[in-house]
Amino acid sequence: MVSPFSMLFFFTLLLGLVLCVSSDSWFGAWVGLELNLLSFIPLISSSSNRYSSESILKYFLVQVLASIMIIFSALFILMMVNLKMVFSLSLMLKLGAAPFHFWLPQVMEGLNWIQVLILMTFQKVGPMILLSYLVYDKWSLTMIFTTAVVSAVVGATGGLNQLYLRKIMAFSSINHMSWMFFAMILSEYCWLLYFSIYCLLSFLVIVNFYLQQAYHFSHLINSSFPLIPKIMSMMSLFSLGGLPPFFGFIPKWFIIQEMITNNYFYPLMVLLMCSLVTLYFYIRLSISFLILMFPFSSWILKDYEGEVVMNGMMVMNFLGLLIPSLYMMC
Repeated sequence: MVSPFSMLFFFTLLLGLVLCVSSDSWFGAWVGLELNLLSFIPLISSSSNRYSSESILKYFLVQVLASIMIIFSALFILMMVNLKMVFSLSLMLKLGAAPFHFWLPQVMEGLNWIQVLILMTFQKVGPMILLSYLVYDKWSLTMIFTTAVVSAVVGATGGLNQLYLRKIMAFSSINHMSWMFFAMILSEYCWLLYFSIYCLLSFLVIVNFYLQQAYHFSHLINSSFPLIPKIMSMMSLFSLGGLPPFFGFIPKWFIIQEMITNNYFYPLMVLLMCSLVTLYFYIRLSISFLILMFPFSSWILKDYEGEVVMNGMMVMNFLGLLIPSLYMMC
């Protein structure tokens, strides 16, 4: 049961996001980020998780360091010194983009799935929108471009040998940020579309892990979850990885077309190769818990209470099949 204090802090977290996004000054945006930070800290505190305190401390220190960098760069900008690149670096540190990703997998390891979902979606909104304002600065654009390429490589290679699902989702988030950064460079519409679909697919995957209470690779193998929901979970993982013709491939299709139009051939090759690597550990997750289960075991034939989630996953994943290609080419 959700406590009133959790609802209060979640409301102030959303209030901080609204203040950050709607502010017409950098100071107001910074205040919104700080309100968002101070609201998220109580939400991730849990007495039942022994790693919660460590995650809170790591998250708080990293976010405070990023906030100090924002204030530092803002002071020099007022003195007519162009330090917008430092501002961009601080926002990337808040996002956990490579090579500033060192804190993200460790923090996510100490959170439950609902807290992981908030960290992967809501906590990225403010910094991403502020970063999109800095694309028009030459040095910031160079930094975003470089970080996008590094994030693609780090997100793909970092999740290869992981057995903890939260760390896999952390490196998956880092890899998806590379696509969002390139979409941000191309157009505002592209990155908003990609980010919206990424949040939706992350919600479907994480809710499914939450229903199974799966935190380790072995939990999926030994799970007593019914067969059909596991197939839906597999499709959601494929969609999150951007495998055609599932729903997650649609925003990547847009970005691939735009990158070809703008002659970004070499970065596109890096993104596509890294996406193949991420698909490898998505397939490793999905195939293993399907072939190592016995579909006629008694513990699998029990009633499943998540039909709504399963039906939603089926509809969303097959939208990539229902959208005509002629519409996509427009």
